Amino acid sequence: MSHIYRLSIAHINDTHSNFEPSPVQFSLTAQQHTYTLEGHSGGYARLGYQIEQARQQAAAELTPFLFLHGGDSFQGTLYFREFQGAANAHLLNLLKPDAMVLGNHEIDAGNSPVQAFLNRIDFPVLAGNMDLSAEDRHKTGRLYGHPMLYDFDDSTRTAKVLIKPFHDTQMAIIGITLDQMHLIARPDPDTHFVNAIDTTRKTVQKLKQQGINHIIVLSHLGLDQDQELAASVDGISLIVGGHSHTLQGSMSNIGLSDIPYAETINSTPILHAGKYAETLGLAQINFDSNGKVTELIGNNYFMLDDNIQVSTKDGQPADSAIAADLIEQLFTHPSIKDAQHDDAIHQVIHSQYRPSLDALENQILAHIPRNFVHTRLPSKQLPHGSEIAPWVSRSMYKAAKYIEPNIDFALHNAGGVRQSLNKGQLSLADVVGRILPFELPLTLYQIMGKHIIEALESSINSATNNGIVGTGAGSFPYPYGLRYFYDGKRIKGQRITQIDIYKQDQWQTLESNKLYIGVSSAYTAAGKEGYDALLHAHWQQPMSNQTLPEAFIDFVSQHGHLITGQLFANVHYISHRD
Repeated sequence: MSHIYRLSIAHINDTHSNFEPSPVQFSLTAQQHTYTLEGHSGGYARLGYQIEQARQQAAAELTPFLFLHGGDSFQGTLYFREFQGAANAHLLNLLKPDAMVLGNHEIDAGNSPVQAFLNRIDFPVLAGNMDLSAEDRHKTGRLYGHPMLYDFDDSTRTAKVLIKPFHDTQMAIIGITLDQMHLIARPDPDTHFVNAIDTTRKTVQKLKQQGINHIIVLSHLGLDQDQELAASVDGISLIVGGHSHTLQGSMSNIGLSDIPYAETINSTPILHAGKYAETLGLAQINFDSNGKVTELIGNNYFMLDDNIQVSTKDGQPADSAIAADLIEQLFTHPSIKDAQHDDAIHQVIHSQYRPSLDALENQILAHIPRNFVHTRLPSKQLPHGSEIAPWVSRSMYKAAKYIEPNIDFALHNAGGVRQSLNKGQLSLADVVGRILPFELPLTLYQIMGKHIIEALESSINSATNNGIVGTGAGSFPYPYGLRYFYDGKRIKGQRITQIDIYKQDQWQTLESNKLYIGVSSAYTAAGKEGYDALLHAHWQQPMSNQTLPEAFIDFVSQHGHLITGQLFANVHYISHRD
């Protein structure tokens, strides 16, 4: 009879500086009517409590325990804007992860902020396909040789690996991140990312030769690429991932996704835990002596307080008896835990970091009359996609028009908007901390119509992995002053079936060989994430005194009353899977 190797694991990913509980929304049905339930889940103090409970239970059962972070701790809220990663390091240290993989947002501003983070943390960051062999050894912010970084070993062409004792053997953890990092982030030019699948395959083979069979890949590739990795590389025991903000679990009966927890491909289960520290993944796993998972019991859990608002479809408060029944129903769901928290972590957040944010919370910009949902891709529920991104593009257009009266269009990518816009008072903190947390300058450019078409098709292909290796759904384009029709079932180069531009108060067909003036964030204008056709611009001109959040703040402050309707007519999308 073979020996059972048992492991207890906790995992999070894409936490994006959400140290406090995040607003979450569920939908439940009573008496043939659907109701919306809104509350707050997660945050680092609640995570800290649940992780410590799991850690203690594992110790009592003499089971090895791992707590892993699937990358993208940086960016996302005012905490990052104010403290630039120092708060992230401090609070992650209090959660005591065994390892974190490098996410793309960690390296948004080059290598120096990563070095500052590595200097502060008590746990390793894994980036096994990050090749620093050509990095300048004398520059400030150098990552090469940092003791807290497990990068690519140029001599063996494999990942540096974290080895942990595991029962009577050893367990290896390989960190693998996006090999298209230069398309999606801003690493230093002397920093390279080698092929994720090749690096993983060679590293797994090397570990097997050393007699190590229990191998976890801690990945920041997104679910699609994790599936591809599992299918392509034999011998991975488990993948713990991030990047795609995927919430696994059977949650359709509370109005959320129904994506299997620990979907298994080529004998390798894949674990993802949503986003924004709203949820925590917890699993008990049995392996055989060859490193193969024989049993996995686990789920993602919301950590929900009992201050739940219940409303009808049209936004009215629900009848109190119905509300009480629905709240009770919600809390009986297997994915819901309550809001117990670690008091020491709570105190650190509220005494050391929260006071700096309160002033920004008190600056009210506008009143928003209804919820505006942000989704990266169009769906059956939202066939035109995000309800906010077009307003962000409109604000960029408005800001650019002061400098360039002949502006024709604005173009923004879905990933530059981070959260939905909730009904009620909109504060400065909401914009710069939650909705548009990236301080990206705006760039004006003049470009031929054919290159606009190329940029739209390429960025949608990238967002939907339609015939290419994509960079994630964040590249999906939302314009203002343009409208387009995309058919993903057509051959490449012919997927934009119609494109119009709004001029002289009417829609006109965009002409391939005519020049137009557009505005985008500097990130998008630099050709990131499938927008490389924008590099064919006749000229580019940075708007040096205007950032993306500033444009939106100005627009909302002056024209907040306009944000009542829907800017929908610009996106008509047919998926290649439809």
